[in-house]
Amino acid sequence: MPEQKSFPLPSSLEVVPGTEAAQAAHPYYIQFTPEDDERFWFYNSMHFPEPMHHFDMVTAEAAYCALGSFNTRVHVLPTTKGIDHRVINGRVYIGGVPVTDPAEIEARMGEFQQRAFYYYENWERLYDEWKVKMKALIADAQALPKPSLPDLEPIETTHTGKGVAANHALLDIYQKQLEGYFRMWHHHFEFLLLGYGAYMTFFDFCKKAFPEISDQAISRMVAGMEAEIFRPDEEVKRLARRAVELGIEDKFYDDMVIEDVLGALDQLGEKGKAWLDELEASRNPWFNINVGDGFYHYHRSWNDDLSMPFAALPGYIDKVKKGVNIERPTEQLIEEREQLVSDYRELLDTEEDKATYDQLIELAHRVFPYVEGHKFYCEHWYTNLFFNKIREFGALLAEHGFFEKEEDVFHLTHYELESAIIDLMLSWSSGTPPRGPQHWPAVVKQRAAAIEAWAEHTVPPALGAVPDVIDDPAIVMLWGITRENLDTWLSEGDEGNENELKGFAACSGVVEGTARVVKSVKEIGRLQQGDILVCQVTNPTWSPIFQKISAAVSDIGGSMSHMAIVAREYGLPAVVGTGSATQKIKDGQRIRVDGGRGTVTILHDEPVLEEV
Repeated sequence: MPEQKSFPLPSSLEVVPGTEAAQAAHPYYIQFTPEDDERFWFYNSMHFPEPMHHFDMVTAEAAYCALGSFNTRVHVLPTTKGIDHRVINGRVYIGGVPVTDPAEIEARMGEFQQRAFYYYENWERLYDEWKVKMKALIADAQALPKPSLPDLEPIETTHTGKGVAANHALLDIYQKQLEGYFRMWHHHFEFLLLGYGAYMTFFDFCKKAFPEISDQAISRMVAGMEAEIFRPDEEVKRLARRAVELGIEDKFYDDMVIEDVLGALDQLGEKGKAWLDELEASRNPWFNINVGDGFYHYHRSWNDDLSMPFAALPGYIDKVKKGVNIERPTEQLIEEREQLVSDYRELLDTEEDKATYDQLIELAHRVFPYVEGHKFYCEHWYTNLFFNKIREFGALLAEHGFFEKEEDVFHLTHYELESAIIDLMLSWSSGTPPRGPQHWPAVVKQRAAAIEAWAEHTVPPALGAVPDVIDDPAIVMLWGITRENLDTWLSEGDEGNENELKGFAACSGVVEGTARVVKSVKEIGRLQQGDILVCQVTNPTWSPIFQKISAAVSDIGGSMSHMAIVAREYGLPAVVGTGSATQKIKDGQRIRVDGGRGTVTILHDEPVLEEV
């Protein structure tokens, strides 16, 4: 009998030489310990595909505080609790906390039914209230004043008996920013796991009722959704159509300098100003969307950097002029969805099974738009505001010599940033120089070097022994981590075709083409018309580039990952959750993507295009 394979143990991982101090600067509670060898972990390259700056780790901390709270204590999911996370060499590993005791599962099931079913029964009302809460939270963040320190306190402070000096406002603003960010993540998970749970229940019913059904067929039964996360791309298409209508399409071209284009339109007269007015209408709020997935400070919003929407305009304009349909095939998806739902219903033998089926698919359709829609408000609009507020503190500290530029603030942990703020508050109050300018520049330099070193370092996709069962709905549906998938990752190269990778069949279609391996958002510009995108993960904000590519492949992701959902909504052949596509496929190789079978085949070994 072959020996049971295991991924490397956490204790076997070594910190990249020279980055030990940067690693040690992370809080103690996210460092690996010897006890962690007893558990299974996987690299969360879906949300954290690049090495994390020290401040950016707050995105994992706040998210897992909230996710675990709702899993474990609010909705009380029967078979799973929260998610623990660790960081090494800038990479975030996560591990689920399963519930395995039958008595505990039964007790939790009773609680879950009382709690979750209330949400399912009142979904639309609660979701409408959720949007009000999120917009209020966004308004609170927007209303926070810019941190500043006057030379002298305004005379009004004494003449009104205010009794609080200006330096206290720094701590107040910072703590309100952090509190708002942690609160946002609680709102984020108020519905999300219930959305996955409803779909997973329908998924499990279908697998038992129709043993031959594919994962993709089930996922197609919930395609054709309307969600806010698709709206930014719709706005870019609208702007393209408007440019053609106004007869100013020649002002947009590949590699344009955006400031020059905006200036030329402003000088163009009525037509140019009309288009600029349309741009402003789109920007608020729909361009409050990051080019990443909302976990990195440098993944700026479209409003902060117009490069992404403007890069898409020439392609959309060209298609509009040629009469090519640039809309998502929503009607076709809905028609196919309804046909599939009907066809499979006919295969059920009993009225009882049909009633259960009807109830489960109806619930999945009701809850599913939230699974993508929440991202616009949470990971994008709010997170962009949060990072920009932190930049304001970076600018203030840079002004007082704590480091060279405002972006350096992201090399500090959120605890360290509070200490630097208090240092500045003390200095202002005492009239003596702050200590920060002697302390932080060297730290920032050391951590910037660590980020560069970590980026060159490859990490294992998982750590520790593979668990017998994985039934956390988020881990299965979002990350695509199943026992079968992990076994595939472990056995790659043992037998069969070493040039074939297997993953989840996200969207059907067979495409052969040139692989373009994109390892960060900064490399999106390298994509050429017809390329096959190969990446660790993508997200809905990359939608404008889907007009260029012919297929997509990712390392991580399940049937309900954002990449899988977006691929289906745009009819783009895709395979997700391959585990190692970005490592095994060379940039420029010719590959075949079979989105129906969930396979990617490397057609030859030598790259045909040099990496740019």
